[in-house]
Amino acid sequence: MDNNKINIHFLGAAGTVTGSKYLVDTGDKKILIDCGLFQGLKELRLKNWEYPPVNVADIDAVLLTHGHMDHTGYLPRLVKQGFKGPIYGTNPTLDIAKIILNDSAKIQEQEAERANKEGYSKHSPAEPLYDLNDVEKTIPYFKGVPPSQWLPILKDVKARFQYNGHILGATYIELDLRGKRFVFSGDIGRTNDLLLFPPLKPKKADVLFIESTYGGRFHRDEVEALP
Repeated sequence: MDNNKINIHFLGAAGTVTGSKYLVDTGDKKILIDCGLFQGLKELRLKNWEYPPVNVADIDAVLLTHGHMDHTGYLPRLVKQGFKGPIYGTNPTLDIAKIILNDSAKIQEQEAERANKEGYSKHSPAEPLYDLNDVEKTIPYFKGVPPSQWLPILKDVKARFQYNGHILGATYIELDLRGKRFVFSGDIGRTNDLLLFPPLKPKKADVLFIESTYGGRFHRDEVEALP
């Protein structure tokens, strides 16, 4: 690859809603923005069993916009495949991810056990995508970051996590790389949520990657919606 080039690969949430994964590839560095699980239809869920089109051990870092399953749920599988780098997110995001990943692993273990008992899986034996042991190996890679501060996550790479009002701890991510600023929106929340900081607006973006789920709808005012 040309070392002056920056390639962005859409490994999920393109053409579908779930499985968010953006791979930023500069040739000498690989950064994964979000690491979500495909959910919904069986044809989507089967994608979780496919290996990413990259050597997972070559990924240098993962940056998380927020803690929902479709943005964090693939992390234990990634570690199982050989990833050993830092996983950055705000502290609330990482706390939510710990709960979600442990719950996900328990459910998958139970489903595999039931499939083996009742014999309805095509695989023998049926196995979970990942288990509680895989989650336990993943959590030590978590690194909490403060919001609204530029952080040197890798050599010559800075990132900033800015609140976007989606859920507790949710952010968009600004990535400064080779003189360009890449902004990854994550899921965007509303400006008047009673429990969350309002979303901030990026002041600059050379390239913007924005989620569009429910983008054509307006939220009802929470106070007016009360009976």
